[in-house]
Amino acid sequence: MIKKLLTNKNLITVLGLAVLVAILFFFYSKRVSDSINPVTVPYAKAQIAAGTQITKNLVGTTQVPPSMLSEGVIRAQADVIDKYANADTIIPKGSLFYDRNVVEKEELPANIILDYKEGYVLYNLEVDTISTYGNSIYPGNYIDIYLKARTKEMNGVQTQDRRVVLGKFIQNVQVIAVKNAQGLPVFKDLDEKREPAMIVFAVPEEYYILLKKAEYLRTYESQLIPVPTNESLKNEPGELEISSESLKDWINQVTVWTAL
Repeated sequence: MIKKLLTNKNLITVLGLAVLVAILFFFYSKRVSDSINPVTVPYAKAQIAAGTQITKNLVGTTQVPPSMLSEGVIRAQADVIDKYANADTIIPKGSLFYDRNVVEKEELPANIILDYKEGYVLYNLEVDTISTYGNSIYPGNYIDIYLKARTKEMNGVQTQDRRVVLGKFIQNVQVIAVKNAQGLPVFKDLDEKREPAMIVFAVPEEYYILLKKAEYLRTYESQLIPVPTNESLKNEPGELEISSESLKDWINQVTVWTAL
């Protein structure tokens, strides 16, 4: 009987059509359901100004039909909370969040102004892949700044040959940002290889002036060298401070600084 049924072409055709109709009905029902069932998405509970951190109290959830979800709408709260409103946008109260309007802090053009103490001054230290130990210095790391120079005078005594001056100058400097030559954060997009060109950190104005003096000692072939430390692994990192008073005195002896 079964063999006869399997060899009946008309029956096989009917069964095939029935299976095809069932499959089509399943996908049609799923598509209709997906287009009707509401989706829960985050929205702004208050107006959010450009550059503002999107904290948890600024985010609510609402249900909307899938037909309202255009391309770029953010659907998960986790993709919004603790991010920032882009520098060129204002997110209105009641608005949904969009990919183009929500960014990481590192993507804000002026993000570094958020990260240093009052009374401190930002300093840009020129670096490359070699001086950053194969691109191994990250934002949040601590570094020591060494000074290397060449001079014909050592401890007030003139010498015939130029001697190398080398020592740790400033210690426990926390890195705020590592950027490439275009000012883009080096570690933001790991799929895009970016070469480090500058390390950004903040120091008291006195230290900034000393660093700038050291930087401009071209006749002494001066060089500021960043050296990573393990301070960021400690519960209480050491204080930012001058490491060598002798280097400080030497810099002040060979330079002049006037306040206009």
